[in-house]
Amino acid sequence: MKKILALALVFCLVAAFAAVAYADNPVVKIGVFEPQSGDNGAGGKQEVLGMQYANKMTPTVEIDGVTYDVQLVFADNASSNDKAPTAAQDLISNGVSLVLGSYGSGVSIAASDTFLNAGVPAIGVTCTNPQVTAGCDVYFRICFLDPFQGTVLANFAKSELGASKAYCLAKLGDDYSGGLCNYFIDAFGKDNCVYEQFPEGTSDFSTYITNAQNQGCDVFFSPVSTEAAAQIIAKADTQALGMPILAGDTWDSNVILNAAKGTDVRICVTTFYQEGANAEFDAGIKEWINSDATALANNGGNDELAAVTVMGYDAYYVALEALKAAGSVDPEAVLEVLPGVTYEGVTGNIAFDDIGDALRDSAFVKECNTETGVWDFVTVATVG
Repeated sequence: MKKILALALVFCLVAAFAAVAYADNPVVKIGVFEPQSGDNGAGGKQEVLGMQYANKMTPTVEIDGVTYDVQLVFADNASSNDKAPTAAQDLISNGVSLVLGSYGSGVSIAASDTFLNAGVPAIGVTCTNPQVTAGCDVYFRICFLDPFQGTVLANFAKSELGASKAYCLAKLGDDYSGGLCNYFIDAFGKDNCVYEQFPEGTSDFSTYITNAQNQGCDVFFSPVSTEAAAQIIAKADTQALGMPILAGDTWDSNVILNAAKGTDVRICVTTFYQEGANAEFDAGIKEWINSDATALANNGGNDELAAVTVMGYDAYYVALEALKAAGSVDPEAVLEVLPGVTYEGVTGNIAFDDIGDALRDSAFVKECNTETGVWDFVTVATVG
């Protein structure tokens, strides 16, 4: 009996040691403030893919000598400025240390006061409107801004496409498309642009296509949501638009490739990354996308890489660097060190200026190959 009791005691001690040795790590929460539905749902899902892949590759982080499991906490802002503050508050209530997102400048701007009032830092991934960080001390971003992007697109339209008159189409009340159109017009020349806006709920863009043709324009600029873009492309094809379409980073999506494949529509976009720039990374994330049915569906059904996905990946690692530098999971401590955080990402070096904007000075320009359904590299553009 004594031997049995001794063995039982040894077993209990071993089990107790194992429980300690393999106990779950403490958890640090990173908020994911992204649209998973609405006009920008497709783009939001692709941006999130990069964060999920990064989390799979690096699921832990050492903070002040302690290993933490990194948990992504999701809140769907539904591509809605009205719903954005509630989604932001949900993340804050969940105890996140910092937030990533959002795809879509409008929802980022709409949620900025919520994050500011809570003192929770947010890192914008591809929200390019200057108003995201203006007057909001907790919002940072890793992407270039629309004044730069609009100028690059205007210069490309004039120098590479030979355009002398541009048609510009934005969505009424949309901070991103309206803002980017204005920056494009400023760079291209107001007297040489025709500017129109379509209201919420528009599904037939035939009138706008006809207006661009009747005005004698040489290029059609419309940096709108992917949902509206697919409808514009369909009408441009059936009505024989007869001029190239230009757009910003939102059009760098499988939605656009699928809509344009087999058409005679020429589409060029500015974006943050060109597939093939980092072969090792591309191969790894493509393997993961193809091995996961949900990831494949969220990427539009194939493994063509959108730049927003790669930016989401980089943003996750910037968040980890901030947590390590802070030595704490407290949002206030993270916010204090975030301005000085730097990271060499897949999309290039990431650092912040004095108001939290990224120090980025180049953009990829690529063109939709309507035969193969992929993006062809055109150039890397800068502003002199």
